[in-house]
Amino acid sequence: MSHNTQKKIAAINDLTGFGRCALTVSLPIISHMKIQCCPLPTSILSNHTGYSHYSFFDCTGLIPDYMENWKKLHLKFEGIMSGFLGSVDQIAMVEEFITRFRTRRTKVIVDPIMGDHGKLYATYTEEMCTEMRRLVSLADIITPNVTECCKLTDVSYKEKGWKKKELLSMAEKLCSIGPEKIVITGIVQGSFIANYVYQKDKPPRLLRTHKAGTERFGTGDVFAAIIAADAVNGISFERSVRKASDFVKKAILKSIEMDIPKTDGVCFEELIHTLRVN
Repeated sequence: MSHNTQKKIAAINDLTGFGRCALTVSLPIISHMKIQCCPLPTSILSNHTGYSHYSFFDCTGLIPDYMENWKKLHLKFEGIMSGFLGSVDQIAMVEEFITRFRTRRTKVIVDPIMGDHGKLYATYTEEMCTEMRRLVSLADIITPNVTECCKLTDVSYKEKGWKKKELLSMAEKLCSIGPEKIVITGIVQGSFIANYVYQKDKPPRLLRTHKAGTERFGTGDVFAAIIAADAVNGISFERSVRKASDFVKKAILKSIEMDIPKTDGVCFEELIHTLRVN
């Protein structure tokens, strides 16, 4: 009996009990979009690290066992997506996972979660940045924010004032090492937030939307989950970026309406029924 009669995405990320992010976001969104989500936890946390205290369990040692057992089941994945990775070893293991499980029909989506506002996260080292470039080279689609895009392309960061030719130059550098579809997220343009959509052999697009509220934890994970599911479902990349951006904005506004603390992410559960599969 085959285990491969339904489309599947292997989601490699941390599992956080409270504070909507990572796998607790990917699982319901990808499932809603009629794809089986197969989580591979890189760590388990009571709540994410944006809170004043949390518990943490490193799952690095479990990843090889996951791969071995999934291979024994002859699992095939239409999608492989990765999020936050906490060490050089974990990045290397995701590279191995892609090498072992990728087929011609597999879409690889890498969200290179490395930092924000011009700074790397405290856990990130230069060695990890080098390894993340290697991982990005294996991807079909990547979703870096401006900080991550600058780090991956060795470009000086600035908070605002980005010109289209500068964004194009960074996107072309990233495309030259592997990924054919790139969305640079969180570009500040006055009262707007923009996403720069680049596809190999297609004209790039700068998609803008009015800012909604303030930044919240987990919005990038919501965005990436929609992009991954749409890629597997054959939705055009630009349409997918628009859909993901619109949904995140609606979820932010709903969270403000319900007085949800910023640390708790966005209450996407209230709106998931509005998220179109096609």
